[in-house]
Amino acid sequence: MINGSLPDARFERKKTAIHIDWLLCVFTVPILAAGLVTMQSFIGESHLFAKQLLSIGIALIFFFLFAFIDVRFLKRTDVLVGAYLGFTALLVILFIIGHVAKGAQSWFSIGGFSFQPSDLMKVILILVLAKYFSRRHVEIAHWKHIFISGLYALIPFGLVLLQPDFGSAMIIFLVWFGMTLVSGISKKHLLVVFTIGAIAFSGLWFFGFKEYQKDRIVNFIHPLVDIQGSGYNAYQSTIAVGSGQLVGKGLGYGTQSRLKFLPEYQTDFIFAAFAEEWGFVGACTLLLLFGLLIWRILSNAYKSATNFEMLFGMGIAILFMSHILINIGMNIGIMPVTGITLPLMSYGGSHLIMEFTALGILMGMRRYSRATHRDKMKNEFLGIA
Repeated sequence: MINGSLPDARFERKKTAIHIDWLLCVFTVPILAAGLVTMQSFIGESHLFAKQLLSIGIALIFFFLFAFIDVRFLKRTDVLVGAYLGFTALLVILFIIGHVAKGAQSWFSIGGFSFQPSDLMKVILILVLAKYFSRRHVEIAHWKHIFISGLYALIPFGLVLLQPDFGSAMIIFLVWFGMTLVSGISKKHLLVVFTIGAIAFSGLWFFGFKEYQKDRIVNFIHPLVDIQGSGYNAYQSTIAVGSGQLVGKGLGYGTQSRLKFLPEYQTDFIFAAFAEEWGFVGACTLLLLFGLLIWRILSNAYKSATNFEMLFGMGIAILFMSHILINIGMNIGIMPVTGITLPLMSYGGSHLIMEFTALGILMGMRRYSRATHRDKMKNEFLGIA
């Protein structure tokens, strides 16, 4: 009796303290700074620096808010269902009063503030999937759970795709697919999933994609087909990255970005602008920092109290990796241009709030991390309270 009570007592004492992974925070600082100095280096663009600094401040408020509160309320079904339905409703309302930018009706714009609900919907979807998979781990190999979980992702995926925002829709798909894999999907079902994906892509190609989206995919396969048209952005981006050579041209001397040959240098193509000024060495350093950040996220997920927290942490790692790989891939010409931001670096407050909210929730869960007993883990697998 005594032996069984001691771990719980230690857990009760531990959860009263605030546990923030300061090493994770340390890795975010130079990434944030890289984005800021890249924006500041452009003549006449100092307002971007000031606005981004304000967005970082707001995002940090969300980070510490979730790090300091009891985030276990996020495991409650009524909270998750309410959040999921609420943001689904926002995605629907976008079609009525949403602001159109870059051909996509993805934003709510109030005064000087813009908000993209699909960003936070990604975090909510991760929470919903973590809840679903953590309760059904033993029977996850059953095909029905692949499709049921897929329905949770299909609704926001479809609404975001109709905006049309192919990039965010791709991220939602990758989050679902990645979390399905780490939850223990049967390998024989992979073929079924890929077949369905191929059929869905075929349907989207003929009935869903806009012409400019088709052009981007065609340009991905044949990047030099139309460098004055659909391939212009990707072509200029690869020039910028290559011209940085080993150590870069120096801060403020990136000609592709400063002379405005490189479009969207503060958002979609900020990696290319950074690589031009800092070169191969700077780009590799940035990739190392992103790798260390993902390592800390996965490390926290591994030490989680329950499967729900573990799956959430893995989902956040998948979210960050998807953004990083797609954004950098399109900057160096190996992925189609989709309008995906680079985490912590790209200009904009909406994605920063999403990223720091996700990390803040992870820190909040860290407060209750412990060496989970096999019996309790088994009970959670079986759905026993």
